[in-house]
Amino acid sequence: MDYQNILFDISGGIATLTLNRPDKLNSFTQAMHEEVRHALKRVASEAASGNARVLVLTGAGRGFCAGQDLSDRSVEPGARAVDLGDSVEQNYAPLVQSLRNLPLPVICAVNGVAAGAGANIALACDIVVATKSASFIEAFCKLGLIPDTGGTYFLPRLVGSARAMGLAMTGEKLTAEKAEAWGLIWRAIPDEDFAAEVQAMARHFASAPTKGLAFTKQALQASPHNSLQQQLSLECGMMSELGRSDDYREGVAAFMEKRAPQFKGR
Repeated sequence: MDYQNILFDISGGIATLTLNRPDKLNSFTQAMHEEVRHALKRVASEAASGNARVLVLTGAGRGFCAGQDLSDRSVEPGARAVDLGDSVEQNYAPLVQSLRNLPLPVICAVNGVAAGAGANIALACDIVVATKSASFIEAFCKLGLIPDTGGTYFLPRLVGSARAMGLAMTGEKLTAEKAEAWGLIWRAIPDEDFAAEVQAMARHFASAPTKGLAFTKQALQASPHNSLQQQLSLECGMMSELGRSDDYREGVAAFMEKRAPQFKGR
């Protein structure tokens, strides 16, 4: 696919997907959805072959993502209503599922405002870091809508019901520093250090035991829905498989030999 709305690259085990409509704060159109969907399928394929071991999702320009481009599905007075449920079902829900299901760490590098669906796409990722000047806005209430794209799922699990309700029903801007303090994101980073720290994190994961991280991701996602016994059984099965992996053998050997491990992601 000839990408017009995103930038995509895989190098040194690091896949980088950049939303690239900076003049529109990287808001989503149907065309952008199709390109992101195609790129994520490529990441999954390259992960299976070991060529991609981490994904960095970020935005071009001064913002991460302003959510849906309303002009792409504008509703004029008296015109037939757009089925927003269909848009969520066909585009945003599969996007969230794709990010959650990728068998590698997904870093969301929020380089500016993340609003509406853009905020919740970030929350669907495994590790969210943001510039200190960035902000998160659940803007749906200002349009008479609900926080879709997984917002009603992620918010209460990350910050609790009281804060989730406040964010969802007021649409107030949440600074990156407060988002870190609330546990909504992993870290708020000074703007001048952001690019370097994101790359350092990506390089770390590109040389880490990818299968173990993928299983960690799956186990933590399953935990809220499982009983203790179910989770213990899940851990047993995963540990049994990981104990036979090349990376486990390498990790033990490196520990015994007092050297840095050379993980292959297998």
